[in-house]
Amino acid sequence: MSDEALSQDPLHPRRTTDLLGHAAAEANLLDAYRSGRLPHAWLISGPKGIGKATLAFRFARFLLAEGGQADEPAAGLFGPGDAPQENLDMAPDNPVFRRVAAEGHADLLTVERSVNERTGKLRGEISVEDVRKLPGFFSLTAAEGGYRVAIVDSADEMNRHAANALLKILEEPPARAVLLIIANAPGGLLPTIRSRCRRLTLRPLDDATVAEVLRRRLPETEPAELATLAKLAEGSPGRAISLARLGGVAVYRDLIDLLKPLPELDFAALHAFGDKLGRRENQPAFQAMIDLLSWWLTRLVRFAAAASPPPEIAGGEGALAQRLSQGRGLDRWLEVWEKVCRLVERADSINLDRKQVVLNVFTALSRAAKG
Repeated sequence: MSDEALSQDPLHPRRTTDLLGHAAAEANLLDAYRSGRLPHAWLISGPKGIGKATLAFRFARFLLAEGGQADEPAAGLFGPGDAPQENLDMAPDNPVFRRVAAEGHADLLTVERSVNERTGKLRGEISVEDVRKLPGFFSLTAAEGGYRVAIVDSADEMNRHAANALLKILEEPPARAVLLIIANAPGGLLPTIRSRCRRLTLRPLDDATVAEVLRRRLPETEPAELATLAKLAEGSPGRAISLARLGGVAVYRDLIDLLKPLPELDFAALHAFGDKLGRRENQPAFQAMIDLLSWWLTRLVRFAAAASPPPEIAGGEGALAQRLSQGRGLDRWLEVWEKVCRLVERADSINLDRKQVVLNVFTALSRAAKG
């Protein structure tokens, strides 16, 4: 999906109406708001695609809608006799929801990777210039008299200068402002950033919850495919949706069929697979193959370490994992995983032919399986 298409994606977190599986996290945010001592900075962490950005936008909308009473939150939230709100739900026809979805709310700023004006593509990291938008934003009086809210999505993508600029803001927190920092791997952030934030960690969802998220987001998808996508996603609805868009279920089945003969290779099938993924229109399927192969190798390493078979997703997968893990030790398969990752990184850096990448990767796997 192009950068422009991503910004208009109807499933973007800023346009998502619900969030399943994270009721405890929502309750944590609501309790902090009702206490009248809302922390100025939150670090929302957890695996990629799990719903962190969706939660951040839900809380941002809530604060923007209710924050006009920021000095007396308990009194401003509810009318006489109203029961306290139990989640951050907001109707999509609410004016605040509509303005946030359209990126048009004056009291909300999102800091993310920006477009390089020279290339027209997203930069690979969040720059210091992106983070330096925050002080000016927070210095203004809220347009609607409540909170000003900023979301950093995600802090993992900040370069060193950007991280230092963010730390300076955290050291001098502005009044009536909330900073929601999203991180996939918070351990990689500066310790001083982590220490100045209230931590909120989201956990992977079970397969049934992921499948329900998919059913709501992709209602035309067959139930059997939803179940398979949920298993491939390992608790991440965002990953499941991405794989669905890339044709991930079909790619995974083809991938397992090609892996089954290892250490032998079915060269006719392998060349046909490479030809298919090498076509210009099949770039998304190639991306899915690389992602799924890396994930499958990671599962194989886990299996070799724990000596317990991974859940079967495609037919014959369990027997394949058992045979390969018995033939080679854990250290050997770790080396294979690292080698495949290097091959893919090198292919990206010098723009190798995609079919050749496929052939190189499977040749490396064949050699490893032979020992």
